Amino acid sequence: MPLSCTQLSVQYGRRTALSEFDLSLEKGEIRALIGPNGSGKSTALQALAGLLAPSQGEARIDGTVVSKMSRRAIAKRLAFLPQQPTAPDEMTVAQLVRQGRFPHVGLFRSYKAEDERAIEWAIESTGLARLADRALQELSGGERQRAWISAALAQEAGILLLDEPTSFLDIGYQVEVLDLVHRLSRERGVTIVMAIHDINQAIAVSDRITLLERGELRFDGEPRALAESGLIESTFRVRGQFVEVGAGKPPHFDVELTRLQRSDP
Repeated sequence: MPLSCTQLSVQYGRRTALSEFDLSLEKGEIRALIGPNGSGKSTALQALAGLLAPSQGEARIDGTVVSKMSRRAIAKRLAFLPQQPTAPDEMTVAQLVRQGRFPHVGLFRSYKAEDERAIEWAIESTGLARLADRALQELSGGERQRAWISAALAQEAGILLLDEPTSFLDIGYQVEVLDLVHRLSRERGVTIVMAIHDINQAIAVSDRITLLERGELRFDGEPRALAESGLIESTFRVRGQFVEVGAGKPPHFDVELTRLQRSDP
């Protein structure tokens, strides 16, 4: 399996942010992580990427324990895109994407033909060829998000972790990003895990969904099984129902505007 973890737990001081989390992914799978704010989605992604040291359990990339891998070795196999990545506004798309090639090039080696091919592929795969020389400050929100994904792809990482890739984007750009995610999975065999707030987007694009609540795993399975479980209503404290939108299409969650009383202290 490209990416997995067993009994993965993360603590911040006395608070347990992630508790005994299990996950396993197949090559080319799209997995959505959903859950209320503070449920542990971002923590799970960072622990899977080796950016947080677990208090218990372990994550593995291709069977190798992540904590025993160098950052460069991890970067050759896994790319992590946080919620709000930053770079100088004057940096161009091409320059940003070239930085994604760093795990293969290092500090002192010049770019070879294979590196240039990877950069060109990453730019073309994200539909940014005509914007390659454009500064990041000149891009729309969706274009900038695609540029960051392009930089991740230049790593030639077979695993892509995305933390809220559609946040702060209008609906048109959200569709662009999700379409790209789907194409990378189906056409390139990239294994993708993304934390996402929109339940209907998660159901539409993912092969399996993992639901977290207060750091604990509540559900892990296919979207339709989640729709039939009743967990969305109870976990998010909302009234609503899943409705069928057409033969062969995933169900759509139709939420009422009345929110249930939370039991949080």
